[in-house]
Amino acid sequence: MRIFVTGATGFIGSAVVQELISAGHSVIGLVRSEAGTKSLIAAGADVLRGDLEDLGSLRIGAAMSDAVIHTAFVHDFSKFKQNCEIDKRAIEALGAALAGSPRPLLVTSGLALLALGRSATEDDAPVHASASYPRASEVTAMSLLARGVQASVVRLPQVHDRVKQGLVTYLINIARQKGVSAFVGDGLNRWAAVHVLDAARLYRLAIEKGAAGARYHAVAEEGVPMRVIAESIGRGLKVPTVSLSADQAGEHFGALGLFAGLDLVASSALTQQRLDWRPTQIGLMDDLEHACDFERENAKVNEGRYVASSQ
Repeated sequence: MRIFVTGATGFIGSAVVQELISAGHSVIGLVRSEAGTKSLIAAGADVLRGDLEDLGSLRIGAAMSDAVIHTAFVHDFSKFKQNCEIDKRAIEALGAALAGSPRPLLVTSGLALLALGRSATEDDAPVHASASYPRASEVTAMSLLARGVQASVVRLPQVHDRVKQGLVTYLINIARQKGVSAFVGDGLNRWAAVHVLDAARLYRLAIEKGAAGARYHAVAEEGVPMRVIAESIGRGLKVPTVSLSADQAGEHFGALGLFAGLDLVASSALTQQRLDWRPTQIGLMDDLEHACDFERENAKVNEGRYVASSQ
Protein backbone atom coordinates (compact mmCIF):
# COMPACT_ATOMS: atom_id res chain seq x y z
CA MET A 1 0.00 0.00 0.00
CA ARG A 2 0.93 3.63 -0.47
CA ILE A 3 0.33 5.18 2.95
CA PHE A 4 0.18 8.86 3.90
CA VAL A 5 1.56 9.50 7.40
CA THR A 6 1.13 12.77 9.28
CA GLY A 7 3.75 13.54 11.92
CA ALA A 8 6.12 11.40 9.84
CA THR A 9 9.30 12.76 11.45
CA GLY A 10 7.93 12.84 15.00
CA PHE A 11 8.74 10.40 17.78
CA ILE A 12 5.95 7.95 16.98
CA GLY A 13 5.48 8.81 13.31
CA SER A 14 9.13 8.18 12.40
CA ALA A 15 8.95 4.71 13.96
CA VAL A 16 5.71 4.03 12.07
CA VAL A 17 7.35 5.10 8.80
CA GLN A 18 10.26 2.72 9.33
CA GLU A 19 7.89 -0.14 10.26
CA LEU A 20 5.77 0.41 7.14
CA ILE A 21 8.75 0.59 4.79
CA SER A 22 10.33 -2.51 6.35
CA ALA A 23 7.07 -4.36 5.67
CA GLY A 24 7.13 -3.40 1.99
CA HIS A 25 4.75 -0.44 1.97
CA SER A 26 5.56 2.90 0.37
CA VAL A 27 5.12 6.04 2.46
CA ILE A 28 4.33 9.69 1.84
CA GLY A 29 5.19 11.72 4.90
CA LEU A 30 3.90 15.15 5.87
CA VAL A 31 6.78 17.38 6.97
CA ARG A 32 7.15 21.06 7.85
CA SER A 33 10.87 21.71 7.51
CA GLU A 34 13.85 21.18 5.26
CA ALA A 35 15.51 19.12 7.98
CA GLY A 36 12.41 16.93 8.18
CA THR A 37 12.43 16.55 4.41
CA LYS A 38 16.02 15.30 4.41
CA SER A 39 15.31 12.91 7.29
CA LEU A 40 12.27 11.43 5.58
CA ILE A 41 14.03 10.99 2.23
CA ALA A 42 16.91 9.25 4.01
CA ALA A 43 14.37 6.88 5.57
CA GLY A 44 13.15 5.93 2.10
CA ALA A 45 9.84 7.80 2.06
CA ASP A 46 8.36 10.40 -0.26
CA VAL A 47 7.72 13.91 1.06
CA LEU A 48 4.72 16.22 1.12
CA ARG A 49 5.44 19.62 2.63
CA GLY A 50 2.80 21.05 4.95
CA ASP A 51 1.49 21.00 8.52
CA LEU A 52 -1.72 20.29 10.42
CA GLU A 53 -3.15 23.72 9.67
CA ASP A 54 -2.52 23.34 5.94
CA LEU A 55 -5.75 21.50 5.22
CA GLY A 56 -5.16 21.56 1.47
CA SER A 57 -1.95 19.55 1.85
CA LEU A 58 -3.72 17.08 4.12
CA ARG A 59 -6.42 16.51 1.53
CA ILE A 60 -3.82 16.11 -1.23
CA GLY A 61 -1.84 13.57 0.78
CA ALA A 62 -4.95 11.55 1.56
CA ALA A 63 -6.19 11.68 -2.02
CA MET A 64 -2.95 10.26 -3.45
CA SER A 65 -2.74 7.37 -0.97
CA ASP A 66 -4.27 3.96 -0.35
CA ALA A 67 -4.47 4.58 3.40
CA VAL A 68 -3.80 7.34 5.94
CA ILE A 69 -2.20 7.16 9.39
CA HIS A 70 -2.61 10.31 11.50
CA THR A 71 0.02 10.49 14.24
CA ALA A 72 0.65 14.23 14.33
CA PHE A 73 -0.39 16.38 17.30
CA VAL A 74 0.99 19.68 18.60
CA HIS A 75 2.25 18.76 22.07
CA ASP A 76 2.18 22.21 23.65
CA PHE A 77 0.00 21.80 26.74
CA SER A 78 -0.07 25.55 27.38
CA LYS A 79 -2.25 25.74 24.24
CA PHE A 80 -3.97 22.38 24.64
CA LYS A 81 -7.48 23.54 23.71
CA GLN A 82 -6.24 25.34 20.60
CA ASN A 83 -4.15 22.35 19.52
CA CYS A 84 -7.09 19.99 20.04
CA GLU A 85 -9.13 22.13 17.66
CA ILE A 86 -6.30 22.03 15.10
CA ASP A 87 -6.26 18.24 15.41
CA LYS A 88 -10.04 18.04 14.96
CA ARG A 89 -9.98 20.11 11.76
CA ALA A 90 -7.08 18.04 10.40
CA ILE A 91 -8.96 14.76 10.94
CA GLU A 92 -12.04 16.22 9.25
CA ALA A 93 -9.94 17.28 6.25
CA LEU A 94 -8.38 13.83 5.92
CA GLY A 95 -11.83 12.26 6.17
CA ALA A 96 -13.23 14.52 3.48
CA ALA A 97 -10.64 13.19 1.03
CA LEU A 98 -11.42 9.55 1.89
CA ALA A 99 -15.23 9.68 2.12
CA GLY A 100 -17.00 6.99 0.13
CA SER A 101 -13.83 5.02 -0.57
CA PRO A 102 -12.48 1.76 0.93
CA ARG A 103 -9.21 3.49 1.90
CA PRO A 104 -8.72 3.36 5.69
CA LEU A 105 -8.01 6.27 8.02
CA LEU A 106 -6.23 5.39 11.27
CA VAL A 107 -6.35 8.15 13.89
CA THR A 108 -4.34 8.48 17.10
CA SER A 109 -6.08 9.04 20.42
CA GLY A 110 -5.35 8.57 24.14
CA LEU A 111 -6.62 6.80 27.25
CA ALA A 112 -7.60 9.74 29.46
CA LEU A 113 -10.98 9.50 31.22
CA LEU A 114 -12.10 6.34 29.40
CA ALA A 115 -12.72 4.37 32.60
CA LEU A 116 -12.77 5.13 36.31
CA GLY A 117 -11.53 2.59 38.86
CA ARG A 118 -10.70 -0.11 36.30
CA SER A 119 -8.64 -0.82 33.20
CA ALA A 120 -10.10 0.70 30.06
CA THR A 121 -10.89 -1.73 27.27
CA GLU A 122 -11.33 -1.36 23.54
CA ASP A 123 -15.10 -1.59 24.06
CA ASP A 124 -15.19 1.61 26.13
CA ALA A 125 -16.82 4.42 24.17
CA PRO A 126 -14.77 7.52 23.35
CA VAL A 127 -14.91 10.49 25.68
CA HIS A 128 -16.59 13.59 24.26
CA ALA A 129 -14.63 16.81 24.38
CA SER A 130 -15.26 19.07 27.35
CA ALA A 131 -13.86 22.24 28.85
CA SER A 132 -11.59 20.21 31.15
CA TYR A 133 -10.47 17.78 28.43
CA PRO A 134 -10.96 19.27 24.94
CA ARG A 135 -9.32 16.56 22.83
CA ALA A 136 -11.80 15.24 20.27
CA SER A 137 -9.61 13.02 18.06
CA GLU A 138 -11.54 9.81 18.57
CA VAL A 139 -15.03 11.29 18.54
CA THR A 140 -14.17 13.14 15.33
CA ALA A 141 -12.81 9.98 13.70
CA MET A 142 -15.88 7.95 14.66
CA SER A 143 -18.20 10.67 13.35
CA LEU A 144 -16.65 10.18 9.91
CA LEU A 145 -18.08 6.66 9.68
CA ALA A 146 -21.48 8.13 8.82
CA ARG A 147 -19.84 9.86 5.83
CA GLY A 148 -18.45 6.62 4.45
CA VAL A 149 -14.95 6.94 5.87
CA GLN A 150 -13.28 3.69 6.95
CA ALA A 151 -12.01 5.23 10.18
CA SER A 152 -10.47 3.44 13.16
CA VAL A 153 -8.44 4.51 16.19
CA VAL A 154 -5.25 3.60 18.02
CA ARG A 155 -5.34 4.64 21.66
CA LEU A 156 -1.86 5.34 22.99
CA PRO A 157 -0.56 5.16 26.57
CA GLN A 158 2.89 6.51 27.54
CA VAL A 159 5.06 5.68 24.52
CA HIS A 160 8.71 5.25 25.38
CA ASP A 161 12.26 4.45 24.46
CA ARG A 162 15.44 5.75 26.07
CA VAL A 163 15.08 9.18 24.46
CA LYS A 164 11.42 9.89 25.27
CA GLN A 165 8.84 8.46 27.65
CA GLY A 166 5.54 10.12 26.75
CA LEU A 167 4.25 12.47 29.46
CA VAL A 168 7.02 11.19 31.73
CA THR A 169 9.46 13.29 29.71
CA TYR A 170 7.48 16.38 30.76
CA LEU A 171 7.62 15.18 34.38
CA ILE A 172 11.42 14.97 34.10
CA ASN A 173 11.60 18.56 32.86
CA ILE A 174 9.32 19.78 35.66
CA ALA A 175 11.38 17.93 38.28
CA ARG A 176 14.56 19.49 36.90
CA GLN A 177 13.02 22.98 37.08
CA LYS A 178 11.40 22.55 40.52
CA GLY A 179 14.21 20.60 42.18
CA VAL A 180 11.85 17.82 43.33
CA SER A 181 10.20 14.86 41.65
CA ALA A 182 6.54 14.75 42.66
CA PHE A 183 3.52 12.47 42.61
CA VAL A 184 -0.05 13.12 43.77
CA GLY A 185 -1.39 11.66 47.03
CA ASP A 186 -0.14 8.12 47.63
CA GLY A 187 1.13 7.89 44.04
CA LEU A 188 -0.72 4.63 43.43
CA ASN A 189 -2.47 5.92 40.33
CA ARG A 190 -0.96 4.19 37.31
CA TRP A 191 -0.07 4.99 33.71
CA ALA A 192 -0.16 2.35 30.99
CA ALA A 193 2.86 2.18 28.70
CA VAL A 194 4.25 0.76 25.45
CA HIS A 195 7.62 0.84 23.70
CA VAL A 196 7.61 2.95 20.54
CA LEU A 197 8.64 -0.03 18.35
CA ASP A 198 5.74 -2.14 19.64
CA ALA A 199 3.38 0.79 19.01
CA ALA A 200 4.68 1.21 15.45
CA ARG A 201 4.02 -2.47 14.71
CA LEU A 202 0.46 -2.10 15.97
CA TYR A 203 -0.16 0.83 13.62
CA ARG A 204 1.00 -1.32 10.71
CA LEU A 205 -1.20 -4.26 11.71
CA ALA A 206 -4.19 -1.97 12.22
CA ILE A 207 -3.84 -0.45 8.77
CA GLU A 208 -3.30 -3.88 7.15
CA LYS A 209 -5.88 -5.93 9.04
CA GLY A 210 -8.08 -3.50 10.96
CA ALA A 211 -11.79 -2.88 10.67
CA ALA A 212 -13.71 0.36 10.26
CA GLY A 213 -14.99 1.64 13.59
CA ALA A 214 -12.49 -0.42 15.58
CA ARG A 215 -10.56 0.87 18.60
CA TYR A 216 -7.14 -0.60 19.29
CA HIS A 217 -5.07 -0.29 22.48
CA ALA A 218 -1.30 -0.03 22.04
CA VAL A 219 -0.75 -1.17 25.62
CA ALA A 220 2.12 -3.42 26.71
CA GLU A 221 1.97 -2.63 30.46
CA GLU A 222 -1.49 -2.00 31.91
CA GLY A 223 -0.24 0.39 34.57
CA VAL A 224 3.00 1.59 36.19
CA PRO A 225 2.45 3.40 39.53
CA MET A 226 3.19 7.11 39.46
CA ARG A 227 5.13 6.87 42.71
CA VAL A 228 7.51 4.38 41.09
CA ILE A 229 7.91 6.70 38.10
CA ALA A 230 8.55 9.73 40.33
CA GLU A 231 11.10 7.84 42.42
CA SER A 232 12.97 6.81 39.28
CA ILE A 233 13.02 10.42 38.10
CA GLY A 234 14.28 11.50 41.51
CA ARG A 235 17.14 9.00 41.35
CA GLY A 236 18.00 9.98 37.80
CA LEU A 237 18.13 13.71 38.57
CA LYS A 238 19.40 13.21 42.13
CA VAL A 239 16.55 15.28 43.58
CA PRO A 240 14.08 14.46 46.42
CA THR A 241 10.79 12.68 45.71
CA VAL A 242 7.74 14.27 47.34
CA SER A 243 3.99 13.72 47.62
CA LEU A 244 1.65 16.58 46.72
CA SER A 245 -2.01 17.07 47.48
CA ALA A 246 -4.46 17.33 44.61
CA ASP A 247 -4.72 21.07 45.34
CA GLN A 248 -0.95 21.47 45.00
CA ALA A 249 -0.72 19.46 41.80
CA GLY A 250 -2.05 22.18 39.50
CA GLU A 251 0.55 24.71 40.60
CA HIS A 252 3.44 22.22 40.54
CA PHE A 253 2.67 20.43 37.27
CA GLY A 254 1.09 23.33 35.40
CA ALA A 255 -0.83 22.20 32.32
CA LEU A 256 0.22 18.62 33.05
CA GLY A 257 -1.71 18.75 36.34
CA LEU A 258 -4.76 17.47 34.44
CA PHE A 259 -3.06 14.09 34.00
CA ALA A 260 -0.69 13.77 36.99
CA GLY A 261 -3.24 12.26 39.39
CA LEU A 262 -5.24 10.24 36.86
CA ASP A 263 -5.32 6.45 36.76
CA LEU A 264 -4.58 5.91 33.06
CA VAL A 265 -4.71 2.12 32.98
CA ALA A 266 -5.87 -0.01 30.08
CA SER A 267 -5.96 -3.54 28.73
CA SER A 268 -4.96 -4.58 25.21
CA ALA A 269 -6.39 -8.10 25.38
CA LEU A 270 -8.90 -7.54 22.58
CA THR A 271 -6.33 -5.78 20.39
CA GLN A 272 -3.88 -8.65 20.81
CA GLN A 273 -6.61 -11.13 19.92
CA ARG A 274 -7.97 -9.25 16.92
CA LEU A 275 -4.67 -8.23 15.31
CA ASP A 276 -2.36 -10.97 16.63
CA TRP A 277 -0.20 -8.22 18.13
CA ARG A 278 2.23 -9.14 20.90
CA PRO A 279 4.45 -6.51 22.56
CA THR A 280 8.04 -7.75 22.78
CA GLN A 281 10.14 -4.72 23.77
CA ILE A 282 11.41 -3.69 27.22
CA GLY A 283 9.19 -1.90 29.72
CA LEU A 284 8.85 1.75 30.72
CA MET A 285 10.92 1.50 33.90
CA ASP A 286 13.83 -0.15 32.11
CA ASP A 287 13.92 2.69 29.59
CA LEU A 288 13.38 5.33 32.27
CA GLU A 289 16.18 4.02 34.51
CA HIS A 290 18.55 4.41 31.54
CA ALA A 291 16.99 7.52 29.99
CA CYS A 292 19.18 9.76 27.88
CA ASP A 293 17.92 12.72 29.93
CA PHE A 294 19.65 11.29 33.00
CA GLU A 295 22.80 10.32 31.12
CA ARG A 296 23.17 13.92 29.92
CA GLU A 297 22.53 15.16 33.46
CA ASN A 298 25.20 12.86 34.87
CA ALA A 299 27.63 13.91 32.15
CA LYS A 300 27.15 17.57 33.15
CA VAL A 301 27.72 16.73 36.81
CA ASN A 302 30.85 14.74 36.04
CA GLU A 303 32.14 17.49 33.77
CA GLY A 304 31.59 20.00 36.56
CA ARG A 305 33.49 17.79 38.99
CA TYR A 306 36.35 17.45 36.53
CA VAL A 307 36.58 21.21 36.03
CA ALA A 308 36.45 21.82 39.79
CA SER A 309 39.19 19.25 40.48
CA SER A 310 41.39 20.78 37.78
CA GLN A 311 41.29 24.28 39.25
